[in-house]
Amino acid sequence: MKLTNKQKQYLKGLAHSLKPVVQLGGNGLTEGVLAEIENALSHHELIKVKVPTDDRDEKSLIMDAIVRETHAEKLQVIGHVMIMFRQSDEKKIQIPKG
Repeated sequence: MKLTNKQKQYLKGLAHSLKPVVQLGGNGLTEGVLAEIENALSHHELIKVKVPTDDRDEKSLIMDAIVRETHAEKLQVIGHVMIMFRQSDEKKIQIPKG
């Protein structure tokens, strides 16, 4: 699902008050962490994930891997926090059209 800029702005506004649901630990991106992100996306649709690493390239690679594995949409990255969205079958969040 490809989101328009208007839809992304709307979702970023909703995500503003959210706290990171998943935070990567010292082991980086493990199967368990991915499973946790999958569960959070299925349950909430819109989540924040914290990737605490000072290496920009590593952080970028980890975030890209998360997006690729979960088939979610990366909305925004601020510092170490990535905002992600993936609509579930229940469509809990109503996105404005186009």
